[in-house]
Amino acid sequence: MTEPIPVVIVVEDEAKIRRFVRMSLESAGCQVFEADSVQRGLIETGTRKPDMMVLDLGLPDGDGLELIRDLRTWSDIPVIVLSARTAEADKVEALDAGADDYLIKPFGTAELLARVRAQLRRRTRVPGSSKSVIEFGKIRIDFSRRVVERAGAPLHLTPVEYRLLAYLTSNADCVLTHRQLLKNVWGPAHAEDSHYVRVYMAHLRKKIEDDPSQPKHILTEAGVGYRFVV
Repeated sequence: MTEPIPVVIVVEDEAKIRRFVRMSLESAGCQVFEADSVQRGLIETGTRKPDMMVLDLGLPDGDGLELIRDLRTWSDIPVIVLSARTAEADKVEALDAGADDYLIKPFGTAELLARVRAQLRRRTRVPGSSKSVIEFGKIRIDFSRRVVERAGAPLHLTPVEYRLLAYLTSNADCVLTHRQLLKNVWGPAHAEDSHYVRVYMAHLRKKIEDDPSQPKHILTEAGVGYRFVV
């Protein structure tokens, strides 16, 4: 059986960049539809039922953040933001609004396609049909039994460490902001307690990484949050 062709909506008002992104995605086997505004992006997404959106923030009829917030009320497709805004605050705001990744202009084809592949891999992990066991490095997690092992031996995690690891692995390849981690692991009342994340990430890395000072699985996104990779 052949794999279905991924459908991607590109929302970008600059024609040259839109064409560049489209050609890059089509070269990787995607079917691409274009939009040049917030309104058109929402219409195309509702009509085409895409697997992913690639989105510029500076659009003629509004900010791309508005599109993300609207989209998140009715769709969970991955959104990769393309933007010339380089401030950490802008990245955090986009990710907190519901974006899954953030790529700063100018960018290369290889990096764009790598980010797209990562999000499409996550998209194909259908809830309910995925395995209850995840393995990476020396770690094996059996979610049905709530058991974590390292190199075949039981690994003790505190309840918070287990919830944090479960949330990270269930959102593999996504940038997760400090606020997202706090709300989903500790609860809404702790949304501003960013020091919790740093402390527990350090503990978790010591337990699951071969070299906690050079982690391969829990990666820091400077000033923004963390990304888990298998």
